[in-house]
Amino acid sequence: MPQDFLIDLDGLNLNKSVVDIEAIRTVIPHRYEMEQLSGILKFDPEHKIIVGYKDISNNEFWVRGHIPGRPLMPGVLMLEAAAQLCTYYYKKVTQDDRFLGFGGIDQVKFRGKVMPGDKLILIAKSKELRSRRAIFDAQGVVNGKLVFEGVIIGMVV
Repeated sequence: MPQDFLIDLDGLNLNKSVVDIEAIRTVIPHRYEMEQLSGILKFDPEHKIIVGYKDISNNEFWVRGHIPGRPLMPGVLMLEAAAQLCTYYYKKVTQDDRFLGFGGIDQVKFRGKVMPGDKLILIAKSKELRSRRAIFDAQGVVNGKLVFEGVIIGMVV
């Protein structure tokens, strides 16, 4: 049985970013095909929550080859999008300019599909922030349904 969402999405305006792509680019170094965030909808360090999104277009690099005729967003890219959201949170809260890379993932479950035309809502809740490591619970939601969940571990590299 999937767990509840980490935040009540009904209280959020899913069409209004509080941080746009240009502001994200000042914090997250990924570009071109590896840029996996479109905007941030909520940044709430007091409650240890961040909510962002990725608009999935027909122009994504994986659409042509990841199941032609029925393109599905690869799970590793869903996790990458969540990791970028977690990195944004970590860097803004800690003011640490070092690169935060994948240290691991745990308890990941994929529960639905993400396809072109979807808005993948990404939710992360900070569980632990240290000088060299960060741990977050993360979820992905499309059309009000949980499509993935797991724990993302970031390590300063």
